[in-house]
Amino acid sequence: MKESQNTEFKRIWKDEYLRHICAFANSRGGSLWIGMLDDGTVAGIDESEKLLEDIPNKTIHALGIYVEVLLHKDGNLEHLEIKVQPNTVPISLKGMYYVRSGSTTQELKGAALQEFILKKMGRTFDDLSVQGASIDDIDTKVVRKFLRKAVNANRMTPESDTDDLQNILFNLKLINDKAELKNAALLLFGKDPLRFFSSVSFRIGRFGDSDHDLRFQDVIEGNIFEMPDRVIETLRAKYLISPIRYEGLQRIEELEYPEEALREAILNAIIHKDYTGVHIQLSVYDDKIVLWNPGRLPDEIPLDKLLQKHPSIPRNRYIADVFFKAGYIEAWGRGIDKIKQGFLNAGKPNPLFEELGNGLMVTMYKTTPKSATNRVVENVVENVVENVVENEKLILQELGKNHKITAKGLADIIDLSERTVQRYLQSLQKQNKIKRIGPAKGGHWEVIQK
Repeated sequence: MKESQNTEFKRIWKDEYLRHICAFANSRGGSLWIGMLDDGTVAGIDESEKLLEDIPNKTIHALGIYVEVLLHKDGNLEHLEIKVQPNTVPISLKGMYYVRSGSTTQELKGAALQEFILKKMGRTFDDLSVQGASIDDIDTKVVRKFLRKAVNANRMTPESDTDDLQNILFNLKLINDKAELKNAALLLFGKDPLRFFSSVSFRIGRFGDSDHDLRFQDVIEGNIFEMPDRVIETLRAKYLISPIRYEGLQRIEELEYPEEALREAILNAIIHKDYTGVHIQLSVYDDKIVLWNPGRLPDEIPLDKLLQKHPSIPRNRYIADVFFKAGYIEAWGRGIDKIKQGFLNAGKPNPLFEELGNGLMVTMYKTTPKSATNRVVENVVENVVENVVENEKLILQELGKNHKITAKGLADIIDLSERTVQRYLQSLQKQNKIKRIGPAKGGHWEVIQK
């Protein structure tokens, strides 16, 4: 046994250790062991009977919670286990709030404290109302743009576009029962979100040999609904190379990084950003892109679980819902998987995900770092081949069911981008597995080999 998210060792009892109990109660619960060394070795304690009585009384008096104190014996050595259950309401110690972060106890202050209390209350930052804002602060054109995308994605009905602005925002839960605009409304559709939020910006920098060598930079400001497209456009215009190739007579320009995966990473950063914190940072180097997004991971999804299949727990649920309705994201926490899959399909190294400075950092490599082993490269290639074969099988199956299905229809079913599906269709034609009969519009597919 060693110290962890839910385990802490102390040689003797001190009242100051109440902060660890407070942290366990505010996090996922845990055990504070008394009479043990830092390495988990039992050292023993004196006056165990007195502590069995005193500690529960101290926690009730100082924290307002009851803890279970258990006596354990290792030979002749006695030690105590203080078992703390997670609490549904915020617990404070002398006006201060503590949580567990890994194997350490941290005091919450400022924005982190605000987010913690909101979460315990079942609220999120984007759900709060904005003082001094009115419907005139909303950009109607951006709202209508959203509606068109949501209707095209079949996630809203065409009738939605006929409602007046206030009803639209109310149905999206962006206005409360008092007709007050929520933070989400101004962040998504505001004419000037910076008037209300100081960190609504996406900063891009091009670096040379080191972080001190900043060559040039851009700051993307304005509403966050249009921000992903504006960031991608800026990257394409100034920061990234788009090598030109031809398929027949068709000229194809693709970014040096898989665009759909890069867009997913940017969307994730914007949607899950802590808008009480600082701006998002994207640093472009010769061999990699580093994206840093302010906002700690939720306790329910530590970093190791983030990289696996996990439930969706958005920091900003109303913002996430709007992007979902617009067809920009899925609703089931698949963003990280789609980023990884996109790089895998492109034959690129797996992105690196790290927690850094109360935020999440994603490093996306252009090519395999020199430190990587040949085995990693081989695995990437092997996985790419397997994915290509599997995706081709799925496309052939769907074409067998519906000869007139479009690339967009295939993309929706298989959960790939329309551009990726087009590439698969071209490949299958070259392999003489499918044949196009008639024009692009009004024609159909013939499956030669299933």
